[in-house]
Amino acid sequence: MVRRPLGNHHDGPDTFLVTSDARQTGPVAHGTENDRKALGDPAGLKELISGARVVLWDFDGPVCRLFADHSAQRVATDLVEWLEGRGLRGLLTESERESPDPYAVLRAVDRRHPGSDLPAELEARLTREELRAVSSAWPTAYADPLIRTWTAVGARSAIATDNSPRAVRDYLADRGLLGCFAPHVYGRTRQLGRLEPGSHRVHRALNAMGAAPDSALMIGDTPADLHAATAAGVPFLGYARDEEKGRLLRAAGATTVLSSLEPVLAGLRAAPRT
Repeated sequence: MVRRPLGNHHDGPDTFLVTSDARQTGPVAHGTENDRKALGDPAGLKELISGARVVLWDFDGPVCRLFADHSAQRVATDLVEWLEGRGLRGLLTESERESPDPYAVLRAVDRRHPGSDLPAELEARLTREELRAVSSAWPTAYADPLIRTWTAVGARSAIATDNSPRAVRDYLADRGLLGCFAPHVYGRTRQLGRLEPGSHRVHRALNAMGAAPDSALMIGDTPADLHAATAAGVPFLGYARDEEKGRLLRAAGATTVLSSLEPVLAGLRAAPRT
C-alpha cells in the first residue's frame, strides 16, 4: 500500500493537496463567497460547530476523494460490462447502464434481485475496486487537521457511509486517523436495500454511540447525505468540492454549504474551551 504523507495539518492556508507522488497533487479550492462569509461572520456555522458532540462523516467527499485516480465512472462501466457479459444487459435501464456512479448500478441490481447471489457478487467486485482505490485516494483539504482537532477538544467522530468499511479503515489507518474514529466506522453491509438515500447508516451510528440526534452533526456532500441526516433529525453541514455539487446540495435544501473545510477548522480553533 502506498503511504501518503500526513499533509494538510499546518496552520497556513493550503494551496495544493499533496499525496504520494506528483501525479496525485490537486489544487485546493480557495473558497466560495459563502465560505468567506462563514470565515468573517460564522453565526450559522458557529452554531453547528458548538452543538456538535458527535460528528458523523460521509467518507468519499468530506474525508477524501476515493476515486481520484481510480475513476468511479470506469468502475461503474466495469460493473455494467460484467453484467452484460453474463447476458444481463436488460437488467438495467439505459440511464443506469450509462451511470458514472457504481453505487447506482449496485442499488439498481439489488432492487431487482434483492438478497440473491447477483447483487452480492456485484458488491464484492465493488469492494475490491474500493480497496484498490485507497492507495491513490486524495485527502480532502483540511479534513485531517479538522478530524484531529475535533477529537482533541472532546468530540466523538464516526464514519457513516455507503462505502466498504474495509476500504474506509484502510484509508484511515494509512492517514493515522483510525484512532479518531475506531470503532465507529459504519459502512456498507450485505443488506444492500439500506443503501442511500435511507437514514439507516445515520441511525446506526447514533445508536451505537448512544448519541441524541440534536447533539450530532452530519458532514456530507450529496443530497442523499442531507436527506439521511434530516430524516434522522441530525443537523447537516454540506461540503461541495465544486459548484455543481454545491448547487445540488442547496437545491435539495441544505442551508450551510462550504467548498472548503477551512472555515470549520478556523471556527473550531476559535471556539472557547469549556
